[in-house]
Amino acid sequence: MNTSENYPLDEQFVIGVDYGTLSGRAVVVRVSDGAEIGSGVFEYPHAVVSENLPTSGQRLPADWALQVPNDYRDVLRHAVPAAVADAGIKPESVVGIATDFTACTMVPTTADGTPLNELDRFADRPHAFVKLWRHHAAQPQADRINQLAEERGEAWLPRYGGLISSEWEFAKGLQLLEEDPEVYAAMDHWVEAADWIVWQLCGSYVRNACTAGYKGIYQDGKYPSEDFLSALNPDFKDFVSSKLEHAIGRLGDAAGYLTEEAAGWTGLPPGIAVAVGNVDAHVSAPAANAVEPGQLVAIMGTSTCHVMNGDVLREVPGMCGVVDGGIVDGLWGYEAGQSGVGDIFGWFTKNGVPPEYHKAAAEKGLGIHEYLTELAQKQAIGEHGLIALDWHSGNRSVLVDHELSGVVVGQTLATKPEDTYRALLEATAFGTRTIVDAFRDSGVPVKEFIVAGGLLKNKFLMQVYADITGLQLSTIGSEQGPALGSAIHAAVAAGAYKDIREAAAAMAAAPGAVYTPIPENVAAYEALFQEYRTLHDYFGRGANNVMHRLKAIQRQAQGNGAPGDPASNSTTDEAERVSA
Repeated sequence: MNTSENYPLDEQFVIGVDYGTLSGRAVVVRVSDGAEIGSGVFEYPHAVVSENLPTSGQRLPADWALQVPNDYRDVLRHAVPAAVADAGIKPESVVGIATDFTACTMVPTTADGTPLNELDRFADRPHAFVKLWRHHAAQPQADRINQLAEERGEAWLPRYGGLISSEWEFAKGLQLLEEDPEVYAAMDHWVEAADWIVWQLCGSYVRNACTAGYKGIYQDGKYPSEDFLSALNPDFKDFVSSKLEHAIGRLGDAAGYLTEEAAGWTGLPPGIAVAVGNVDAHVSAPAANAVEPGQLVAIMGTSTCHVMNGDVLREVPGMCGVVDGGIVDGLWGYEAGQSGVGDIFGWFTKNGVPPEYHKAAAEKGLGIHEYLTELAQKQAIGEHGLIALDWHSGNRSVLVDHELSGVVVGQTLATKPEDTYRALLEATAFGTRTIVDAFRDSGVPVKEFIVAGGLLKNKFLMQVYADITGLQLSTIGSEQGPALGSAIHAAVAAGAYKDIREAAAAMAAAPGAVYTPIPENVAAYEALFQEYRTLHDYFGRGANNVMHRLKAIQRQAQGNGAPGDPASNSTTDEAERVSA
């Protein structure tokens, strides 16, 4: 541990807090050079609520993913003080704090920011809880939004690659209205968690420009019209004006200043700058000093988000959005993503690996992922005879369809766990290749490929990505890219730097390992990628809608309508839709 005696009394520090899917991580960063000198982690006690409501035990339908907002406050109470203690600095030397969040993660609140699930009358109502980014139960609403927008020729639709996602603000908001209108009526604000946690810190509600643009369909200074919203559902007409619309803050600006209450939680001095909120992926670009056109940053964890600046506006199929100043001022920020990556690997190790493998891994002093990787990397490319689709959590880009599901083709009685594991690793790389190709074909070429996030520690996986994409891959020299990126924004909000570019130049992480494509591997993977693309288009572009039909059958078999609306017939409607 460091001690405060190591640092001059006038040395300044900032704190970045990265809110992930399962935990929050705080990092103390030196303003002058970006050195990370202390960290703390707090795992959410309720994790992801996807099976039963924690208050009543009520069973949740398929594709639901909720969280408990007080878990986010507990990150401030535990991870931030732990990081300061680990750094060994005096709290009064901290001049700013910034946060980033998974997106689109939504909190329904009262006028003062109280989450509705914290009200006694809504404590047992699923729609009163946080809807995590991976909540995909609003797909029917997203389908209607997309269909109507296409029919009407809405100008904002091409900015999102022609499709908006069930993960985003409008689809989730429409689902809330239609499945629990009482909770919807009680909701004063429909708040991105990225903005809610900032509200908790500084007492001011400011919508950040990043989530407003990428997840809130805010383009060219406006949201979708009341006429459009009314055509979706007459009761949805004033969704923007009554639930969503609010002052929008520029990235890197101060949203406000730390309140006495939040100072008590964190142990930090009241009155320090609190930066406008941001998304975990987008803050990682400055952490890698990737603030120029063509530098694609893939933040690889439970899911992967791909962000890149461009100096031209192009319509790229299946993008999560292109937003003016969405990453840094003066450039168009592009976003794409994969809904499942590390989640897929974790699912397989929990459900598809026999006990003797776990035992063998333990005997070698390895984790199960390391053990399977060790076995898989001994194989020649294609030796396992498998090809997989990485859609176990749906497809974010380029198909934007969360009714899609995972596939492994080629399994036989001789298939071993390491075979399937390697095929899943490769599938996620094929998914990234599909995104890179979409950028290139749309006139926004990827010139540099940079990886941040927890999965960069798997060297074999990084080489697979380099070989499949055909791009030199570099990693950032920080395991806490999003938290470092947030700290960079905190430094700007505190006035230490004039803008994000200047701060990134001084504070970005040093480059990490570099992986160069191996020509013979590139050629071998090209044959497998063509098979992946055949399956991708067959199952994902309408040639065979079996995945949609299976989802509808699953909902009917579970016999669950929408929580809060027992009379819902949405499953029947869905079955009719996909059987057409």
